[in-house]
Amino acid sequence: MSSAVVVENLTKWYGPRLAVDRVSFEIPRGEVLGLLGPNGSGKTTILRLITGYLRPTAGAVRIAGVDSVDAPLETRRRTGYVPEDVPLYDWMRVGELLAFMARIKGVPTAEAGSAVDGVVERLALRDVARVPVGKLSRGYRQRVGIAQALLGRPELLVLDEPTNGLDPRQIIEVRELIRALGGHHTVLVTSHILGEIERIADRAAILLHGRLLGMHPLGAARRLRVRVRGAAAGLRACLEQTRGVTAVAVDAADGGIAIARADVDGEFVAERLAAAIVAAGLGLLELSSPTHDLESVFLRLTGDNGAGAP
Repeated sequence: MSSAVVVENLTKWYGPRLAVDRVSFEIPRGEVLGLLGPNGSGKTTILRLITGYLRPTAGAVRIAGVDSVDAPLETRRRTGYVPEDVPLYDWMRVGELLAFMARIKGVPTAEAGSAVDGVVERLALRDVARVPVGKLSRGYRQRVGIAQALLGRPELLVLDEPTNGLDPRQIIEVRELIRALGGHHTVLVTSHILGEIERIADRAAILLHGRLLGMHPLGAARRLRVRVRGAAAGLRACLEQTRGVTAVAVDAADGGIAIARADVDGEFVAERLAAAIVAAGLGLLELSSPTHDLESVFLRLTGDNGAGAP
């Protein structure tokens, strides 16, 4: 699957302060990637670099293959952005604001009405379409912010702390909305709360002091450890032929023992793999899934460096 976003050695200095330090990652099309880190870790700066609000000191950002510095208007057309405190015109009614934003984003006049109707339905805004924005709850304001970002059908949707300041019911609604948007759009979302990223994202990129410490798969993606009595070639064949196995690394050990690490995606992969190993006549000695929740991974990666982080 091709990448919707490619970030290469992204660097940003604010005078003598290094805010983003040679960050590189890719986001496949349709994935929800969470940027996770404490306040001051560089999350918002990275979003502003990706969306073109800031120019990088060094490095590159490409949205659907288009360089953000060489073609800034084109990359902005491909991107919908919702900052943490989304700026909205409080005196405008919701429908009027969305129609205005459609014109600003260059949606053809003949398509603007249907485009606005589409995001109103998608974000469940029909009941407040004629309400002035200034009278909306924070939860509805967040929905309006996401609705305007979706106008023009952007390939990338960027959300900065989208659940910040919401009440528990609103948080759940926004989480469900973001998960529903994944697949239709590539989504880049930030939070300083581990639990939010775990519930929303397919992967987490862990940041600290402007540096990318690591990437962690979430949801159904995980790793299995396999140990069998038999040939490494036989174990590799079993792994590669099992549906749901996405990556394989096999090592031969002493005493006719083979050990493998397999990245898997989906349900019941371990069950299918166990059946394949037994059917191949290999002696199954171990089939386990090491548990590394996001909290333990974050603490391991940050270590002592996290102490005193803002």
